Parts: sequence; structure tokens; C-alpha cells
Amino acid sequence: MAKITLKGTPCTTSGDLPKVGAKAPDFKLVNGSLANVGLGDFKGKKKIISIVPSLDTPVCAISTKRFDEYAAKDKNTVVLVVSSDLPFAQGRFCSAEGTSHVVPLSMMRDRHFARDYGVLIQDGPLEGITARAVVVLDAEDRVAHAQLVAEIGQEPDYAAAIAALK
Repeated sequence: MAKITLKGTPCTTSGDLPKVGAKAPDFKLVNGSLANVGLGDFKGKKKIISIVPSLDTPVCAISTKRFDEYAAKDKNTVVLVVSSDLPFAQGRFCSAEGTSHVVPLSMMRDRHFARDYGVLIQDGPLEGITARAVVVLDAEDRVAHAQLVAEIGQEPDYAAAIAALK
């Protein structure tokens, strides 16, 4: 379990992020067409997995827009934005914010992704959804970078995530 905070209030997660160099756990998440997707759907691409509690919060929106800007420039990398939001809400957010270069994915069917990646919040007001984290995978799905943001209300280290793709 990892310790994080929400506005200074301690929370714990279900585990730890996958270690750098490890093979990333596969997952089953839901896309905007309500289809299940996993790592195999993005085979051969580098991946930034931006894990956010909900797109309906300011910091999640900011980070999604920042990663969308990056995704527009790097066609060899796919940016997956994983949240607890329903695909319909994710679609509305992306349409309203013009974020067309990220792939929003929902945990609406189960929380295995959050448990497997160690980001499921176990206690506190956000219990049951994810902590904020970024996991970068190479084209063979090995972890190149992993950051659990210690304070949920803070943004991730964008420069470190992008540098890990090089």
C-alpha cells in the first residue's frame, strides 16, 4: 500500500505502481463505444497511461489537456486517460474541451485495473476510485516510468513522463 493525501488528509492505495522494467499488467477497460479494450489494442505503440480520479475535477482536466497537447505531436505514442467516469461523461468532457488526441477509458465494469496498478483508494472521501498516477510503457509494454502523485490535488510530472518515452 502507498500513502497519498487528499488536501492533506492521508489515504492509502491498494498497492504499488508497477515497477520500472516490469511487464505492465494487462487490463480490461471500456472505451467510448462501450467495447472492452486492453493493452493488445495498442500493440506496438508507446503508451502514457494517465490515471485520474475523475475528468470532472480541475486538476484531472488540466492534466488531460496537457497530455492531449503532447499526443497531438507524437504519433508513435498513445495517451490513455483512465478514470472512474462513465464513457458518456468522458466523451462529453473530450468534446467540450477539444481533447481529441487522448483515448479516455472507463473502469465502469470493474476495478481490476485500479487494483492491478496499485492505485485503488482504500479509504477517505475518494474510496473506491483511483489515485492520480502516470505510467509510461514502451512499445513492448514494459514500464519505463511510474509516478504516483503524492497529493491528489497536484499535477503529475509531465516532463519526466515525456522524457521516459525517449
